[in-house]
Amino acid sequence: MTTNRLVIATRESRLALWQAEHVKALLEERGHPVSLLGMTTRGDQILDRTLSKVGGKGLFVKELEVALEEGRADIAVHSLKDVPMELPAGFELACVMEREDPRDAFVSNKAASLAELPQGALVGTSSLRRVVLLRSLRPDLRIEPLRGNLDTRLRKLDEGQYDAIVLAAAGLKRLGLADRIRATFEPEEMLPSAGQGALGIEIRAERSDLAAALEPLSHHATWMAVAAEREVSRALGGSCSMPLAAYAAYSGEYLQLRAAWGDAEGTGPLLRAQSAAAVADLAQARALGAEVAGRLRAAGAH
Repeated sequence: MTTNRLVIATRESRLALWQAEHVKALLEERGHPVSLLGMTTRGDQILDRTLSKVGGKGLFVKELEVALEEGRADIAVHSLKDVPMELPAGFELACVMEREDPRDAFVSNKAASLAELPQGALVGTSSLRRVVLLRSLRPDLRIEPLRGNLDTRLRKLDEGQYDAIVLAAAGLKRLGLADRIRATFEPEEMLPSAGQGALGIEIRAERSDLAAALEPLSHHATWMAVAAEREVSRALGGSCSMPLAAYAAYSGEYLQLRAAWGDAEGTGPLLRAQSAAAVADLAQARALGAEVAGRLRAAGAH
């Protein structure tokens, strides 16, 4: 129980606010008074270029970290797939929460699945990973960039700018928009990105009081899985300008990790690697991630 009010720094998109409110409610259930500090990040402002060309997903995180550094906020809630693989000195990931659906969702007003789209149909996505994986599934489709928050992307689809779009299922479900999902891609056909569907909470490294307050919100199996996934990305250079997928899930005590890497220019083959290990702590999770990254590199990923 604490009498000090905790301040959560959050982006102001509808999904980011949902995530911050979710964490706020869980902390308040445990006796912590909480308020939100809404912020607009560079990633929210730059909408005319793909993230890989303007500095990567870290653009969604930087302003929140400044608020933590200046003491205006205590914690920052992130979609883990937006968090850079290396945090700046003095910051740490204090909590990874239980994962929502990690899969990608097919959203369309014209077709019930990717297979039903006619040849040459226009599909929108902002992710190089999705571009490469969609290309491997349907090389005949036209794939164009799609930026903006979730509501903006859905509006562009509804205006007829695209025949279909691909989004994270987790965001749609969290905002009560699951009925927009026409089909979900199983990981076997479209491997998710590292951390997809999971929320991470960042703090200043010296705030051990916050780490203790956040510990009950952590989910061990999710943390181990995303640590392995993020290590694949970190070992291969860790930027969103790289078409990389990584997804891990437990089968008994064994964590099974699969990864895929493609060439952004579409010239090379889609490379895949996988491995499994008994994983009980972060060091073992990262070792599994490093092993799979090594297999991808040996196959030609760079």
